[in-house]
This record gives sequence, C-alpha cells and structure tokens, in this order.
Amino acid sequence: MSSEINAVPVILTGDRTTGPLHLGHFVGSLRNRVALQKSHRQYVLLADAQALTDNADDPGKVRQNVLEVALDYLAVGIDPELTTICVQSALPALAELTMLYLNFVSVARLERNPTIKDEIQMRGFGRNIPAGFLCYPAAQAADITGFQATLVPVGEDQLPIIEQTNELVRRLNRQVGRELLLEAQALVPKTGRLPGVDGKSKMSKSQGNAIPLSASPSDVQAAVQRMYTDPDHLRASDPGQVEGNIVFVYLDAFDPDEEAVAELKSQYRRGGLGDMVLKRRLAGILEETIAPIRERRAELARDPDTVMDVLRAGTAKATEITNKTKELVVEGLGLFRL
Repeated sequence: MSSEINAVPVILTGDRTTGPLHLGHFVGSLRNRVALQKSHRQYVLLADAQALTDNADDPGKVRQNVLEVALDYLAVGIDPELTTICVQSALPALAELTMLYLNFVSVARLERNPTIKDEIQMRGFGRNIPAGFLCYPAAQAADITGFQATLVPVGEDQLPIIEQTNELVRRLNRQVGRELLLEAQALVPKTGRLPGVDGKSKMSKSQGNAIPLSASPSDVQAAVQRMYTDPDHLRASDPGQVEGNIVFVYLDAFDPDEEAVAELKSQYRRGGLGDMVLKRRLAGILEETIAPIRERRAELARDPDTVMDVLRAGTAKATEITNKTKELVVEGLGLFRL
C-alpha cells in the first residue's frame, strides 16, 4: 500500500439534496452510518452538485435541501464529533478531480454503466441527457478517491458505480506507475431496497410513495393504510400470501421481534389473521421509529445557525483531505505547476 495514502479505513457516503430523507434512506444507509461511525473514520457528503445534474432548472430546491438533509442526518444520530458532514459544492478539489478523471474514461463506457442506463430510462431523458448526469460515475470516483475512501455503503443498484470507480483507479495507477489511489469496496446493507408504500417501485420522494423521517403520526397511519397486502385475502379466515406482501416487507425491516414476525407469517399463511391487525402493528412500530427522529429534528430546526456551524466545520475538514488527494493526482500525472 502506498505511503501516500492513509491506511486507516475510511467510509464515504452521502445523499443528493433533492428533498428530506425517508424510511428508505433509513433502512438502506442511515442506521448503518450511525453504527459505523463508532468504528470507522466516516465522511458524509451532502451531494448538492450531483443533485443539480437533473435539477438545473430548480437550483433553489437543491440549495434549500442541503439544510433539510443535514437536519435528517443529525436527527437520526449521525454525530459530527465522529462523522464529518460536508457540502459537495464547497469542495472545489472534487470538481477538479472529476475533470481530470473524465480524460481517462470514454463516453461509450459511461453510457454502458447499468446504473446510469437505468436512471436515464427512468427519467425519460432519451438523448437529451445532461452531460453532468452522464458523467456521474467519474464524479463519484472523484468523491470516493478524494476522501481516500476504501469502504462505500451503497445499494445493489449502485454497485456498477463502485466498479467503474475502481476501473478509473486502476487506470490512473497504471498511468503514474505506482499505487497512487486505493480501490474501494462496496458495503451493501443486509436489508434490501425498501419498496414504496404503493408496492410498485422503490421508495422515492419524486414518486410520492415515501414516508419521510419527519412524518406525523397521522401521516404514518395514512401511509400504512395505503399498503396493499394480498388481494386474494378477502377475509381474516382466508389463507394469505406473505411473499410480496408490502406490510410483511416493512415488518421484516423494522420490527425488532423476529420471532413474533415469523409467527405472524405462519398464522397469515394458515388463515385467521386479518390485514388490519398487521397494519396496526406496523403503524405502531413505524411511529416508534420515527417519533424520536421527528422530535430531535424539530428541535434542531429551531437552531439553524448551529447546523450551519456543523456544515462549515465539516466542510473545512473535508477541504484539507480532498485538496491533498488532488495534489497527489496532479503531481502523479506530472501536470504543469506554478
């Protein structure tokens, strides 16, 4: 391992600032971040520059949600004494690294990235793809290597991004003739992607099927009532289907009593368990999960200056490490320096 790169394992994670976070984020990454910050050096990036790649017509939304997402981070227990929370657009070294890395990847390779292909199709860009959006894998590589991260928590749909990051790392290392940058390992959460309350797709702010971390008790109740179960389970006495049943998916993700959930599944399959019983249990568990987050978030929101101080301090710390990486790359490539 190169002596130029700190050998201490480093985690990089973050979120696009397009809206407040929801239970899908909580299951997929937030609760992992809270646990990992105690044993790893962790950076959490408020990815406002990346959010702009498909929100350039509404930069105000991106700017406003920097604070909203930061509130969610702090409310769930991400501790700025243990985790560095920073703002992407305030780290110019990341933009410079992105520009350098784009010279080592082709447009065809960017377009073949499965994650990018899926996102382009989902957004209906056709050939009107924002260049910044297409170049996301290079920007992500800049983020990961900029923080010298070796562990990146991602969902399975993001694995191609990590793969392409490592391709760029190997290409740069071959170019300079030494191990200048380190490859990163993906950390996929045990719980898979949480579906939306409509059961038709992943939980998403833009599709209106998410339960925000700031949801009120009535919002939680209404969201659970929207969840479908088994359309053929017409009476409580009827045997029911567990697989694909959204209520059971959420119970698996949030109910701490695994034995009780297993018994509920068995009873549901046999017949004799009504959907409303399941939904009441789930609504109560989700409210127990969200209530302390909602209260802490409301408390933090009354003191935005303190939240801004956290972001300034974290971004200053992140500036040092990302500038160091940029200088390593510039020097390694032998670029002209004044």
